[in-house]
Amino acid sequence: MKRSEVDLSKISPMMKQYLDIKKEYENELLFYRVGDFYELFFEDGETASRELELTLTGKNAGLEERIPMCGVPFHSVKPYIEKLVSKGYKVAICDQLEDPRFAKGMVSRGVTQVISKGTVVDLELLNEHDNHYIASVLDFSYIYTICYADISTGSIYVSILPHQKDKLISTLLNLGILEIVLPNNEDLELIATLKGTYGIEVSISEGELEDKYSNVYESLEEEHYIHAVKHLFYYLVVKELKDLSHFKNVEVIVPDDYLEMDVHTVRNLELVETLRLKERTYSLIWLIDKTKTSMGSRKLKNWLMNPLKKIDLIEERYHKIEVLNNEFILRENLRNSLYQIYDMERLCGKISCGSLNARDLLQLKLSLKELPTIKEIVSDLGFSTSLNTHEEIYKLLESAIYEDPPVTLKEGYLIKEGYNKELDELKSIRSGGKDFIANFESKLKEQTGIKNLKVGFNKVFGYYIEITKGQIANVPEELHWERRQTLTGAERYISPELKEKEALILNAEEKIIDMEYNLFCEVKETIKKELLSLKDTANEIAELDAITALSVVAEECHFVRPTLNTEHKLEIKNGRHPVIEKVSNYEYVANDIFMDPSIHTLLITGPNMSGKSTFMRQLAIIVILAQMGSFVPAEKANLPIIDKIFTRIGASDDLVSGESTFMVEMKEAKNAICNATEDSLILFDELGRGTATYDGMSLAGSILEYVSKHIQCKTLFSTHYHELTSMEREIPSIKNVHVSAKEEDGNIIFLHKVKNGAVDKSYGIHVARLAGLPEEIIKNAESLLKTYESKEKKEPKEMQIQFAMDFEEEKTDELREKLKKLDPLHMTPMDAMNALYELHSEANKK
Repeated sequence: MKRSEVDLSKISPMMKQYLDIKKEYENELLFYRVGDFYELFFEDGETASRELELTLTGKNAGLEERIPMCGVPFHSVKPYIEKLVSKGYKVAICDQLEDPRFAKGMVSRGVTQVISKGTVVDLELLNEHDNHYIASVLDFSYIYTICYADISTGSIYVSILPHQKDKLISTLLNLGILEIVLPNNEDLELIATLKGTYGIEVSISEGELEDKYSNVYESLEEEHYIHAVKHLFYYLVVKELKDLSHFKNVEVIVPDDYLEMDVHTVRNLELVETLRLKERTYSLIWLIDKTKTSMGSRKLKNWLMNPLKKIDLIEERYHKIEVLNNEFILRENLRNSLYQIYDMERLCGKISCGSLNARDLLQLKLSLKELPTIKEIVSDLGFSTSLNTHEEIYKLLESAIYEDPPVTLKEGYLIKEGYNKELDELKSIRSGGKDFIANFESKLKEQTGIKNLKVGFNKVFGYYIEITKGQIANVPEELHWERRQTLTGAERYISPELKEKEALILNAEEKIIDMEYNLFCEVKETIKKELLSLKDTANEIAELDAITALSVVAEECHFVRPTLNTEHKLEIKNGRHPVIEKVSNYEYVANDIFMDPSIHTLLITGPNMSGKSTFMRQLAIIVILAQMGSFVPAEKANLPIIDKIFTRIGASDDLVSGESTFMVEMKEAKNAICNATEDSLILFDELGRGTATYDGMSLAGSILEYVSKHIQCKTLFSTHYHELTSMEREIPSIKNVHVSAKEEDGNIIFLHKVKNGAVDKSYGIHVARLAGLPEEIIKNAESLLKTYESKEKKEPKEMQIQFAMDFEEEKTDELREKLKKLDPLHMTPMDAMNALYELHSEANKK
C-alpha cells in the first residue's frame, strides 16, 4: 500500500499525525517514535526493511488493509541509522515531544533532527582520524565559492576556486567531502560525477539563512564568502534542524598560502591511504601519526594535506620540534597527559547539537582535569600559550555528575548528592522508604508470628505482603489487610500503612528522575555558554598534540631538520622513503638528490623494479613533510619552497569514465604542463608508455623538452626510452641519472642506488623471471631476444632518433647502403624495430 492510496477519512488519529509530519519530509526516511520503538510506514517501511534486512510487518490504522511497517528499538537505533546514512539515505527522527504520562489525548510529536552523510554528530558513528565535512558550492560563472564545515567539531572554512570543474572536484575529494549542497540541479554533469563516480551525496537547497549565526561570518568582507556561508547555514538550520551555536569564526582558506596537490598526487604518493587496498595502514599519515588525541590526529592530517609556503610559519614548527626533542622527559610527561584528553572538539559538537549524555560530560570533566598539568609543561618548554584551564566548568562537573552514570538520561543516578538540596531530600525519602520496607517486614513477622511472611514489589501491583495459603488463618483481622492477588500457593495483601508509604516512595522515585534530568539540562546549558572558549582550548590541545607527534616520529625514524631556501637549490643527502624503510624487511638504500639552480630535470633510467618510482615519490614526500613543518627522512636536506606538486606515477585505466591509460596519462601531463610554475615539482614516471613506441617516445621527448625549456621547474622524469638520454647534451638543464643493477649468472641484482649517467638496458626478461612466469615462457623470450639481437647495429644509440627522422640527403642506392651499415649481431630489439620501420617507410616513399 502506498501513502497516496490512503483514504484520509478512515485512518486513525495517530496515522493522521504521521502523514501530516511526513508531508514535510518527503525525501527522508521518517523514524516515528511509538513507545519504545521507532516505526517506519508505507514506502519508508518497505525501504528500511529491505536495506536493513528486517521483517516487514503490518499495522492497523483504521483501514481494511494493514499498512506496511518496519520498526527498530529506540535504545539501539544508532547502528540502523548509520547503515542507512552510509547508503545515501537521509533520516528524519520524529520524537515524542511530551511525556506520555501527562499527555491529554494524542502525544505531541515532531522531527527533532535530520541526519545525512555530512551531518552526523554522534561519536560512535564517526571516524576519529578524519573530519566529517559537508560543503556548499556556489557557481558564479567565473569562479566557484566553496564553504565547508564539520558539524561534529564546529569548524568552518571558505575558499574561492578558479572556474575549472576538474579543480573543484579534486579539491572536494582531497577534503573528503561527504555531502555537497548545491543551489539548483542545473549542472547535471557535476552532479553525475560527484554522485555516480565518487559516491558523494548531493543535496539541493536554494535558500540563504539571514541574521541567525551572523556572528560566524560578520568579519568576512568578500560577498561571495558570505553567500556561501548563508547558503550552507540555511540547509543545516532550516532543512536539517541543527544547532550551530558551537561555530565560531569562518576561516578563509587562500590556496596560494599552501602547497597545492591535486587528488592524483595525494593518491599516487599514498599520503592518507594506500593505492591498492585504500587503507590508512602503510600510508604516510599512518607512519607519522603518533598523536595521543583524536583532535591531534585530525590536525596532523590537516597539516599534511595543506603544507605551508611561508617560511616563518614552517620554521616555527621546526623550532618546537627541536625543543621537544631536546626536552624529551617533558615531552613524555606531556604525552601522558594528552593521553587522558578525550575528543573535546566533538564533545562540544554534541553539547550543541547532539544527543549528549552524562558520560559525555564525564569525559569532558576528565579532559579538563589534565589542563593545568599540560599548561605547566608547556610553560616549562618555553612555548607561548594562553591555554584556558576552565576551572569553573571542572568544578561544576565535579560537583554535579556521578562518576558512573547510565547511558540514558531517564534512569536517574545522574546527579551527585550535595549538588541540590531538594533532590537530596527526595533521595532521602527513597532511601528511607527502602529501610522502612525492611523494618516493616520484621515488624509484621513479630505481630503475626508468620516467619515466612515477606514484603515485595512488582511494577503491576506495587508493594505487597505475601504469605503462604497455610498461614492465612493466622492473619489478625484488626490489621485490616486487603487481598490484592491470589497465587497458586500464596496470597498477597496490602495494608493501609504500606499503601501510604508506597505512594510516598514511588512519587519520590519519579520526582528524582525528572529532577535529575532537569538539573542535567541546566548543567548542559551552563557549559553551552562556554562552548566557544572550550573550542579554542580544544584547538590548542590539537596543535600541541600534532607537533609533539612530529617530534616523536623525528626521533624514532631519524628525521633531520631541513634548511629552506628560495634559490631553487635542491640538495638531499641520503634521502629515504620513510614508509618503505619502516615496513621493509631489508636495509633501505638511501639516495642523494642534488639539483643546483641550473639543473631543472633529472632524466632517470634503469630496470623495472629497480626503485625509480620509489626514488621519485621519496623526493615528493620529503618536500611535503618539510613544508608541513616536519623534520625529514635524510641525513641532510636543503630544499626550495615548492608551490605545487604534480605526479604521473603508475598506469591505471579510468574505467568509470571510460578513459584509457594513455588518455589518463595525457590529461595528467596536460594538467601539470598548464598549471606548473618555475617553483613547482613534477614527477613523470614512464610517460608515453600507453601508446605505440614511436608515438610514446616522441611525446615523451617533446614534453621533456617543453618542461625543461619553458617551465623550468624541478622535474623527475623516468623512462625506458633510452634514446631520450641524448637530450642531456642538447639541453644543459637536463641531467641523466640511473638506478643501478648488476647481472650475475643470468640473474639480476637490484642495487637501488641512483648514480650519474644513463643505462641502455631494461632487463625485462630477468624481471619476468623474478615475477614467477613459467620457465617455458622465459626460455622462449630469451630465444626471441637473441634473434632480435642478431640484427643489432653498431651505430651509437643517440643517432637513432635522428636516423628515424632525417632523410634530407638522397643517394642513388641509399637503402642498400643503409642495409650494409646494419650489424644485426649487436642490435637491441628496439634498434631492430626502429631500423626496420624506417627502411620500410623510406621504401614506400620511393
